Amino acid sequence: MKRALVIGFGSVGQRHARILEELGLEVGIVSRREGVHAVLFQTIESACDHFRPDYVVVANETTAHRASLIALQEKHYANPLLVEKPLWSSRERPLARAIPQLYVGYNLRFHSALLALRNALTGQRVISAEIHCGSWLPSWRPGRDYSKTSSALRANGGGVLHDLSHELDYANWLFGPWQRITALGGHLSKLSIETDDVSMILAEMAGCPALSISLNYIERQSRRGMIVNTDDDTLILDLEAGTLTSARKGAILVPPFVLDETYRNEHRAILDGKTADLCDYEHALHVIDMMAAVEKSIDGATWVLREHKGRTA
Repeated sequence: MKRALVIGFGSVGQRHARILEELGLEVGIVSRREGVHAVLFQTIESACDHFRPDYVVVANETTAHRASLIALQEKHYANPLLVEKPLWSSRERPLARAIPQLYVGYNLRFHSALLALRNALTGQRVISAEIHCGSWLPSWRPGRDYSKTSSALRANGGGVLHDLSHELDYANWLFGPWQRITALGGHLSKLSIETDDVSMILAEMAGCPALSISLNYIERQSRRGMIVNTDDDTLILDLEAGTLTSARKGAILVPPFVLDETYRNEHRAILDGKTADLCDYEHALHVIDMMAAVEKSIDGATWVLREHKGRTA
């Protein structure tokens, strides 16, 4: 039986642990909490020494991701590794040494409707696209004070860009890397948080000359989806309903959407070595650079151009 180590045991860490156990792996946990799991370690170092994982999932706070990766490098861990999104804060620098089998948990790449959209765009020239993701932050975690969650705190890597970076990832995945960006946003509402709650982005992508991305914590009626205009069609994606509609063909048949299945398929892809649709280290850095560019644009009220040069780890 393969061994999987989950670092962090908040809500997303618990989901990963449960799904990995359902997949038949022996699961160990690194957490400061006590009594949360049969196989529990206080540190990454002790887990590597005594549990010897075949697979690691980093699911602690965003601001702890980089230190966790460095700790794994220092223990010479060289097996597959999944880091929850985003890879780390937009203000942090790349690792001194890359990790070859590192992937970032943009599980929406395994959403059945998003995969159907990607397939429908094959061979089409995209003219424009609008991405929207909005919901009401206080409703995200029932029973918890939203103002004390990671989303609300700068020190924990919160903020709408970090929490909703799925949209930045799949924009780059569908349309190629971003070329230039301008944005408006900040902490604009009355929510009791330290972080930004609105980000309105306008971007030129390699494969889409005009893209808008709207992200917010303040929408009482949640919406998540996209409209894409091509030379021949208009495609409407609803990620919450799991539907895709074509102006030419009507409703496109999409397999039912189950959130757990996106995580399950993501894990299976890594464990089976079928990594073509995963977000790897290089593409995760595109997302980090995009977040940094958005923040720079908001702060300076300016356009930001992407640096077209190779990345070094």
